[in-house]
Parts: sequence; structure tokens; C-alpha cells
Amino acid sequence: MAPLRLLVNGAKGRMGQAIIACAKLDSEVEVVAEVDAGDDFAGALPGADAVIEFSHHTVTVPVAQACAAAGKLLVVGTTGHSDAEVEQIRAASAAIPLVFAPNFSVGVNALFWLTEKAAEILGPDFDLEVVEMHHRLKKDAPSGTARRLAEILAGVRGLQYAGDVRHGREGITGERTSHEIGMHALRGGDVVGDHTVIFATQGERVELTHKASSRDTFARGSLRAARWARGRQPGLYDMQDVLGLR
Repeated sequence: MAPLRLLVNGAKGRMGQAIIACAKLDSEVEVVAEVDAGDDFAGALPGADAVIEFSHHTVTVPVAQACAAAGKLLVVGTTGHSDAEVEQIRAASAAIPLVFAPNFSVGVNALFWLTEKAAEILGPDFDLEVVEMHHRLKKDAPSGTARRLAEILAGVRGLQYAGDVRHGREGITGERTSHEIGMHALRGGDVVGDHTVIFATQGERVELTHKASSRDTFARGSLRAARWARGRQPGLYDMQDVLGLR
């Protein structure tokens, strides 16, 4: 089978550069177009089989719509989308295979799975907190990965992200309620990405932590997702599908 021809959107960014570098070591893919702000995305699209999108949340919707119209599979790793943007991205999956994930690391996706199982096993007596840290240049908070962790916890507990996640604490906050999920975003230095889920109750605490030391882990995961999606039926997928964790 010929290598999968890739268009990398957001090619000048940190993730775009990591994807391009890792693709050079993968015989199953070939980067045929490196596109960034101001470049001709529409002109480059016909020469690609797939698009990997790591740019800005305002760009993802038109990219998804263009891919759907052209029949090109799409891998989206961009985060920070509004609910309305997410719905428009999902709509594109009616026409193409679309892998949409907040994190493409194999380890982080194991953390997603472990978080769900731990929440089910430990039960409602444990308080839930999520702590994430990223480099000082990251523009959105909390990270997409931290949000997904909170969504997993909320799903197990029968809660809602919008109403039950508490972003930081300040002042006289009163006692912690049993139904809230704490969320804390730290920024500094060159941290690639740290995520910890805390389950705390009287007399004991369980912590699940993932720390990324290189963006290559996310880049390799996005390439794996693109290879996996090749030839799939149109639909919305994520890394849990890619890794067979469902």
C-alpha cells in the first residue's frame, strides 16, 4: 500500500513541527503539504489523502467542512473549541472518518480508561480533583485533556461538566460539596503536559498521574490515528477507538 499522503495544518507550530519530524521516520505516511496561517489550504488539499489539524480552534471548523466536502479523512488535535464549534466539527464526521481527541498520547488514553475504572470502583465517598500543568505559552485553560478527565468523572457520577466543575478556589469558599469536581490549571516554564486525577476520602487518597516529556508522543499518536482511520467508514472516532479501548 502506498504511503498515506498527509497535509499538516498548523505546520509552523510546536505540534506541527513534531508531526513533520516524526512522519519522516514512518514509512507508512508522507507529508505532502505543510500549511499554516496565510497559506493556500484549499489549493493543497486535493493532493492529500488525510489532514492532521493542530492549529487554532477558530480554524478547525472550516478545515473540517473542507475535508468533508473533499472526502479527506481528518485528525483533529486542536483544543479550546466552544460547544458550537464542537457540534460543527462533529457534523463533518457524517461524510468522512474523523478522529477528534484532546490528547493523542497512548499513556494519556490509558489514563482516561484508568480514571473511569477508578471512579467506578472507589465510588461516591471520594472527592474528585483534576490538576494540570503546561508551558507558559499555552493559550487555553483548562487543557483539553483535563476537561476530558473531568467529563469522564462527571459521567461516572451522573454530574454535568458545565454545572459541577469548580475552577479553582479563592476566599471564603465554605466547605467542599460532595458533588463538585475541582479543576486547577497551572502554567509555567516549558512543561509539555502534566495531568493528575485525585480521589480523596477520609484516611486515604489515590492519585493517577501522567507526565509528558516530549511532544513526539502526541505526534506519533496522531500519525497512528491517521493510519488507523484510512479506509474506515465515515464517523466520529477518538483515540479510545484507535487503541481498541472501547
